[in-house]
Amino acid sequence: MRAVVLTTYGGPEQLSMRDVPEPVMPAPDAVLIRTAAAAVNPVDLQTRAGLHAGHSTVRPPMVLGWDVAGTVTAVGSDVTDLRVGDQVVAMSAQMATGRGTYAETVALPAGIVAPAPASLTPAHAAALPLAGLTARQALDALALPEGASVLITGAVGSVGGLAVQLARLSGLSVVAQVCARRDEDEALALGADRVVYPEDLPEAEVDGLLETAGDSRAIRAVHDGGRAVTIVPSRVPAGERGIQVAVSHVEQDGPGLRALARLVDAGQVRLRIAQEFTFEAAAEAHRALAAGGVRGKLLLLP
Repeated sequence: MRAVVLTTYGGPEQLSMRDVPEPVMPAPDAVLIRTAAAAVNPVDLQTRAGLHAGHSTVRPPMVLGWDVAGTVTAVGSDVTDLRVGDQVVAMSAQMATGRGTYAETVALPAGIVAPAPASLTPAHAAALPLAGLTARQALDALALPEGASVLITGAVGSVGGLAVQLARLSGLSVVAQVCARRDEDEALALGADRVVYPEDLPEAEVDGLLETAGDSRAIRAVHDGGRAVTIVPSRVPAGERGIQVAVSHVEQDGPGLRALARLVDAGQVRLRIAQEFTFEAAAEAHRALAAGGVRGKLLLLP
């Protein structure tokens, strides 16, 4: 099969198309997925640059990618809730599993796979897994009660945009931080009650902070004794004024992904696609994400 292979750590130019062995018939608890699309995420850029080499189970040459959407082509003997022909989505924690998704076929444990939202095209469903699970798990870690207020930074990014929607569904009052005036309408359309900018953050006002943009200064918006959760481990806000601070690391979660897909099909959560690239243009997609300003997911199609 064809796959996008990282030949050595470095820049986007280290990504190239290769013929690699196709996964064999899966283990009893696994499935084979014919890829409709993979998504490009910041973690892919970090892995490509070697930033996670110290705690990765694999080394170049390697296939990158955490998100996949596609069609089940084979199931293991112990798999009972997925069948050949099903449209599915999954998040593979590639640094731990060694199973990247920039490939025409991916073998994954069935427990981390979920039916894709039926309301989306097979390719567009790839925008859901990593961003959706990251947002859901971070909000769960924040554990704010219904009616509480939360500041979400990076509120029109892939994770932040989903977090805004999920927070509203959880009954939270959402203050969305954006960096550009053009993003204000988008944040409000996603469900934010109010929009602020880095230069006019509220002071000690909200109950909690969900930090997705690496802006550790945003903790000043949280009142004394409040809560803060970040998904950016390299920029953890310093604890102050009795504020509880935690880091949320996304975990593989098939049932959680199923729940998110149901919300998409119910029209309660909207996914945003910024641009589609072919596998051959993976380096271009990495450059586009690194350049910043992307609103929505970048997808790679075989």
